[in-house]
Amino acid sequence: MPSRSLVAVHPAMRDDIGDLVTRRPLPGPGLDQVDPFLFLNHHGPQTYRPGNQGLPFGPHPHRGFETVTFILEGELAHLDSGGHESVIRAGGVQWMTAGRGLVHAEVSPESFKRAGGPMEILQLWVNLPGRLKMTAPAYTGLQREDIPLVEADDGRVRIELISGTWEGHKGAFESLTGVAMTVLRLAPGGRVSAPAPQGRNVFLYVVAGTLEVAGTPVPKFNLVELADDGDSVALVAGAEGAVALFGHAAPLSEPVVAHGPFVMNTREEIVAAVRDYQAGRFGTLS
Repeated sequence: MPSRSLVAVHPAMRDDIGDLVTRRPLPGPGLDQVDPFLFLNHHGPQTYRPGNQGLPFGPHPHRGFETVTFILEGELAHLDSGGHESVIRAGGVQWMTAGRGLVHAEVSPESFKRAGGPMEILQLWVNLPGRLKMTAPAYTGLQREDIPLVEADDGRVRIELISGTWEGHKGAFESLTGVAMTVLRLAPGGRVSAPAPQGRNVFLYVVAGTLEVAGTPVPKFNLVELADDGDSVALVAGAEGAVALFGHAAPLSEPVVAHGPFVMNTREEIVAAVRDYQAGRFGTLS
C-alpha cells in the first residue's frame, strides 16, 4: 500500500508550568490543530525528588471534548465530579469524555510525593463533533496490563493498542468518534508500516529517540505533519530506538471556538459553558 509523504516537522515549544518541564507541540506557530486532535502537552521526562509537591493540576472544568492521558513514567491520581477515582501507574492510560461538563483533578498520589521518582506524561485533547459536545461525561482508566500489545518486525516494534484496530486486533478503549490511537515502541532499526487510511488525519509525535518518517529522520519532541496521499506511514527507528504517539481520525470539519478548558462550535456556547460552570452545573469533587 502507498505510504504518505511528509509535509512538515513541527518542534514542540517549551512552556514549563512551575517546576514541571512541559513541551507543547500542538497548537504551535505553524499548526493550529490536526482535526480532530486539538492539543498535546508533554510533561517531563524529569525526576522528582523525595518530598515533592507533585503535579499542579488541581480541580478544573472541561466541556466539549475528550482527554487521553498517557502515563509513560510515574503515577497519576484522577478524581472527577462524576464520581470516578483512580491511580494509574506507568504504562497506563486514562480516557475521559468531558462532554457536557465535569470537574476533575490530576495530581500525584501521596506515595509519589513522599518517594519521588521519574515522571513523564502526555495529555492529548480530542475534539467532539457538535452533536456529541453535550454527551454524558465518562471516564476509564486502565493499567499497562489491560492494554493489548501487538508486535511487528520480529518483536522489534511493540504497538500498545489504545483505541481502534491494528491488523485485526482491537484497542482497549472504545472511541465515540472512531479515533485510532497507539503508543509505538521501536528498538534500534525497528521498522513498521503503520496503517493510516486515506481521508483520515494522522497524529504522529516523536516522544523519544529518533524516528525516520517517510525517509526523513525526525528527532524527539517533534510533531510530524503528513499528506493525505497514501494509506500507511513508513517508520524506521534510529540507532537509539524510538517512542512515538501515533493515531488517526476522521476530520470533523466544524468550527472550533476554544476558551481555556472549553471547546465548542460557537462563542454563544462558550458563554453558556462559563455560565453553567459558575452555576455549579458541572458538579463538584467530593
